Amino acid sequence: MKKILFCALCALTLAACSTEGAFYKPQAQIMPQHIKKIAIRPILNKTEIFAMEDKLYIELYDQFLKNGTYQVVGENTGAEGVIVTTITRYLNVPVQYDSQLIPTVYKMDVWLDVVLMDKSTNQPVWREPAFLGTQVYSASTLPGGLTEQQARERIWQKLSKDIVKRTVDGFGSVMSESKRKVMQNPEYTTITQ
Repeated sequence: MKKILFCALCALTLAACSTEGAFYKPQAQIMPQHIKKIAIRPILNKTEIFAMEDKLYIELYDQFLKNGTYQVVGENTGAEGVIVTTITRYLNVPVQYDSQLIPTVYKMDVWLDVVLMDKSTNQPVWREPAFLGTQVYSASTLPGGLTEQQARERIWQKLSKDIVKRTVDGFGSVMSESKRKVMQNPEYTTITQ
């Protein structure tokens, strides 16, 4: 009798756990309700590559306009949130060579430090300190190859979409690299600061 009662109790427990709401699903982290307008601050470039930040700014601005969730305004004209972006590292290295030791394939990595600031409290809503954009591409001399500028534009598109997704969808939608991993890896310290 005890075995039958125990089996029935186990079956009831399993049935209760198998319902739709019996698994862990974290609450989505969304923007504070008072943030309806955002501004995009001019991007700071801490690398040696000149004028990259302008193209990234334009692409980021366009992605926010395409998304349409938040109105994009100037920082001093009613913005409740501000996107602050810094290009912290840039690395473009050849990863494959032909028989004459001429580079044929390159790998480009760009790291950003992105913060969404709440203007009313002057506190960050979220921060991704090592947003990474990567593009592997063939040299422009090969069929289907890209120039360095074209590869950069592809990275700007990817990173801009990720920043918009992180802002709109919240925590967990996009993740950055570990800052410690980036800073302590000697592979990443050869070309940029």
